[in-house]
Amino acid sequence: MAEPPTPDRDAKTPVIAGDAPTEAGGYSTAVRYPSDGVTLVPAGTAAAAVVLPPPGYALGNMIGRGGMGEVLAATDLRIGREVAVKRMTATQPDAEQVTRFLREARIQARLEHPAIVPVHELGVDELGRPFFTMKRLAGQTLAQKLADKPVLNRMLRGLVEVCLAIDFAHSRGVVHRDLKPSNIMLGDYGEIYVIDWGIARVIADDREERSVPTQQGDISTLDDGSTKSGALLGTPGYMSPEQIRGQHATPAADLYALGAILFEILVGEPLHKRGQPGIATTLSMPQVLPSTRRPDLVIPPELDNGCFRALSELPEQRPTARELADLVQAYLDGDRDLEQRRRLAAAQVLAATEVLGTTSADARASAMRRAGRAIVLDPENEEAASLVSSLLLDPPPPDKMPPDLVEKLAEEDRAGSRDRSRKGIYAYLSVFAVLPLALVLEIKDWPLLIGFFGLVLVGALSAAQFARTGRPVPAVVMFVNFGLSLLFTRLAGPYILTPLMICCALVALTPNPWINQRTWVVVSWTFVTVMAPIVLEWVGFLPTTWKIGEGAMIIVSDFVRTHGWVDEISLVFANLLFTMTVAVLLLTINRRRREGQRMLFIQAWHLRQLLPHAKRPWATRQ
Repeated sequence: MAEPPTPDRDAKTPVIAGDAPTEAGGYSTAVRYPSDGVTLVPAGTAAAAVVLPPPGYALGNMIGRGGMGEVLAATDLRIGREVAVKRMTATQPDAEQVTRFLREARIQARLEHPAIVPVHELGVDELGRPFFTMKRLAGQTLAQKLADKPVLNRMLRGLVEVCLAIDFAHSRGVVHRDLKPSNIMLGDYGEIYVIDWGIARVIADDREERSVPTQQGDISTLDDGSTKSGALLGTPGYMSPEQIRGQHATPAADLYALGAILFEILVGEPLHKRGQPGIATTLSMPQVLPSTRRPDLVIPPELDNGCFRALSELPEQRPTARELADLVQAYLDGDRDLEQRRRLAAAQVLAATEVLGTTSADARASAMRRAGRAIVLDPENEEAASLVSSLLLDPPPPDKMPPDLVEKLAEEDRAGSRDRSRKGIYAYLSVFAVLPLALVLEIKDWPLLIGFFGLVLVGALSAAQFARTGRPVPAVVMFVNFGLSLLFTRLAGPYILTPLMICCALVALTPNPWINQRTWVVVSWTFVTVMAPIVLEWVGFLPTTWKIGEGAMIIVSDFVRTHGWVDEISLVFANLLFTMTVAVLLLTINRRRREGQRMLFIQAWHLRQLLPHAKRPWATRQ
């Protein structure tokens, strides 16, 4: 090998393009050697000082396949590293196909950046087909990650790296032209790569005002005669409007694609549809604010506005890739545009107040969402805090309840009905605890006794049905309890046990939403249930079970004949059993009600602490 060039700036010294700034503000690392510079040519093993393993690649499984080439996993036999080999699949490729293939390898090799896959070697296989080797990647594409609903900040950090890589490419006069989530690879160890430079455009820039023209003269361009007129290069949905119109793609075209990718990260869905519909919407509505697509999401206003700018229909109004990277990085670093956030918060509060004044069924929910968004934008906004407080703590009138709130309340009523009905089952079944007394008492009317316990069984079965559906039928409940109250008067008259039975029935009846809203129903049912047996006895329709004598009230039972202390003990036991049943039923119902009320108060207290007007000595700001 010849002697290396001296460090002096002579004819043997390479000229580094980075000695002068480029138009993008960076420095080019392209090297221009004089024609008479020293060339290093690999020698054969016979002339070498050491014997190296023969060059070659052991091919493995296919990684991917495209229309013109395929990518295979391989092992570099000389160095021993794992690589990826991209080679042409056509056995007899035409000149244009070869040009495209070689062009991709050369462009990618020149763009030496941490987020661009390095190219190791360009060669020809035994069939004469070109191939090039590059670093083998392990990971998932951004498209795959987005399908899994990833963490927002992780995706934004990756986008910053992509923007910087594209800014580097632009500084070297290269436009990618096919940026999309499936062309961004996220490595298993945090690496970010922009892949598939197959249709990249090399900008031939010979303007004199540039300090150092980009040295890409040895790379053919698809835009100079090799691209058919009217052909679209890119992916609909991410292509810029000017690309679809057939104009030359400038760096601003990549910015539109980056804006579409940022939109997808923020919103969770693509900006445009794929295929022909995507082409149509790109031309008719190229610029969409992410927050208008998904108003239910709290999208940071800085990113919302930055994405909107990147999607501008006019290329000159889009930011550079570096500016977009700086904007996203500033958000990740915690920098916030406080004035813009305060303006947006004030607008949200105004909109919330206006929508509350309408008759829309969704007015209250919309106002709450807007006021909540205002607090997120500006945590110190006391107007928003006051609005949220009033919406949380002051329930709307029944005729202005939002439909979904009405449904939620109905579901809560059904849950309460199911709980009460389950307790009602045990209350009905507890009556059967007095059935063994029939063995020691003299029964006067067995059909009446059987009818009584049959009606108790009907009540238990209906309660079981209501516990399953959560929708008790008021008419059934009132009828069963009226019948039981009437039959209780046949056991010990209308003044013993019967009032307790009626009170127990009222405990079960009054929580029912339909009955609870109709006082006249409760009053009427109670009046009829209490007075019906008394009136029926007065008119002689039922046998008399009670009469008042000299200083005493005499109770006559239709069920049993009394003989003394056994009957007294039975009456005491039945009275105690029914009284304790009512006590336990009331206890469980009121305990659940108290727990619900306490939970509401606890939640309201915590919510108040979140709001800006909740000033406390332990405030988080110094």
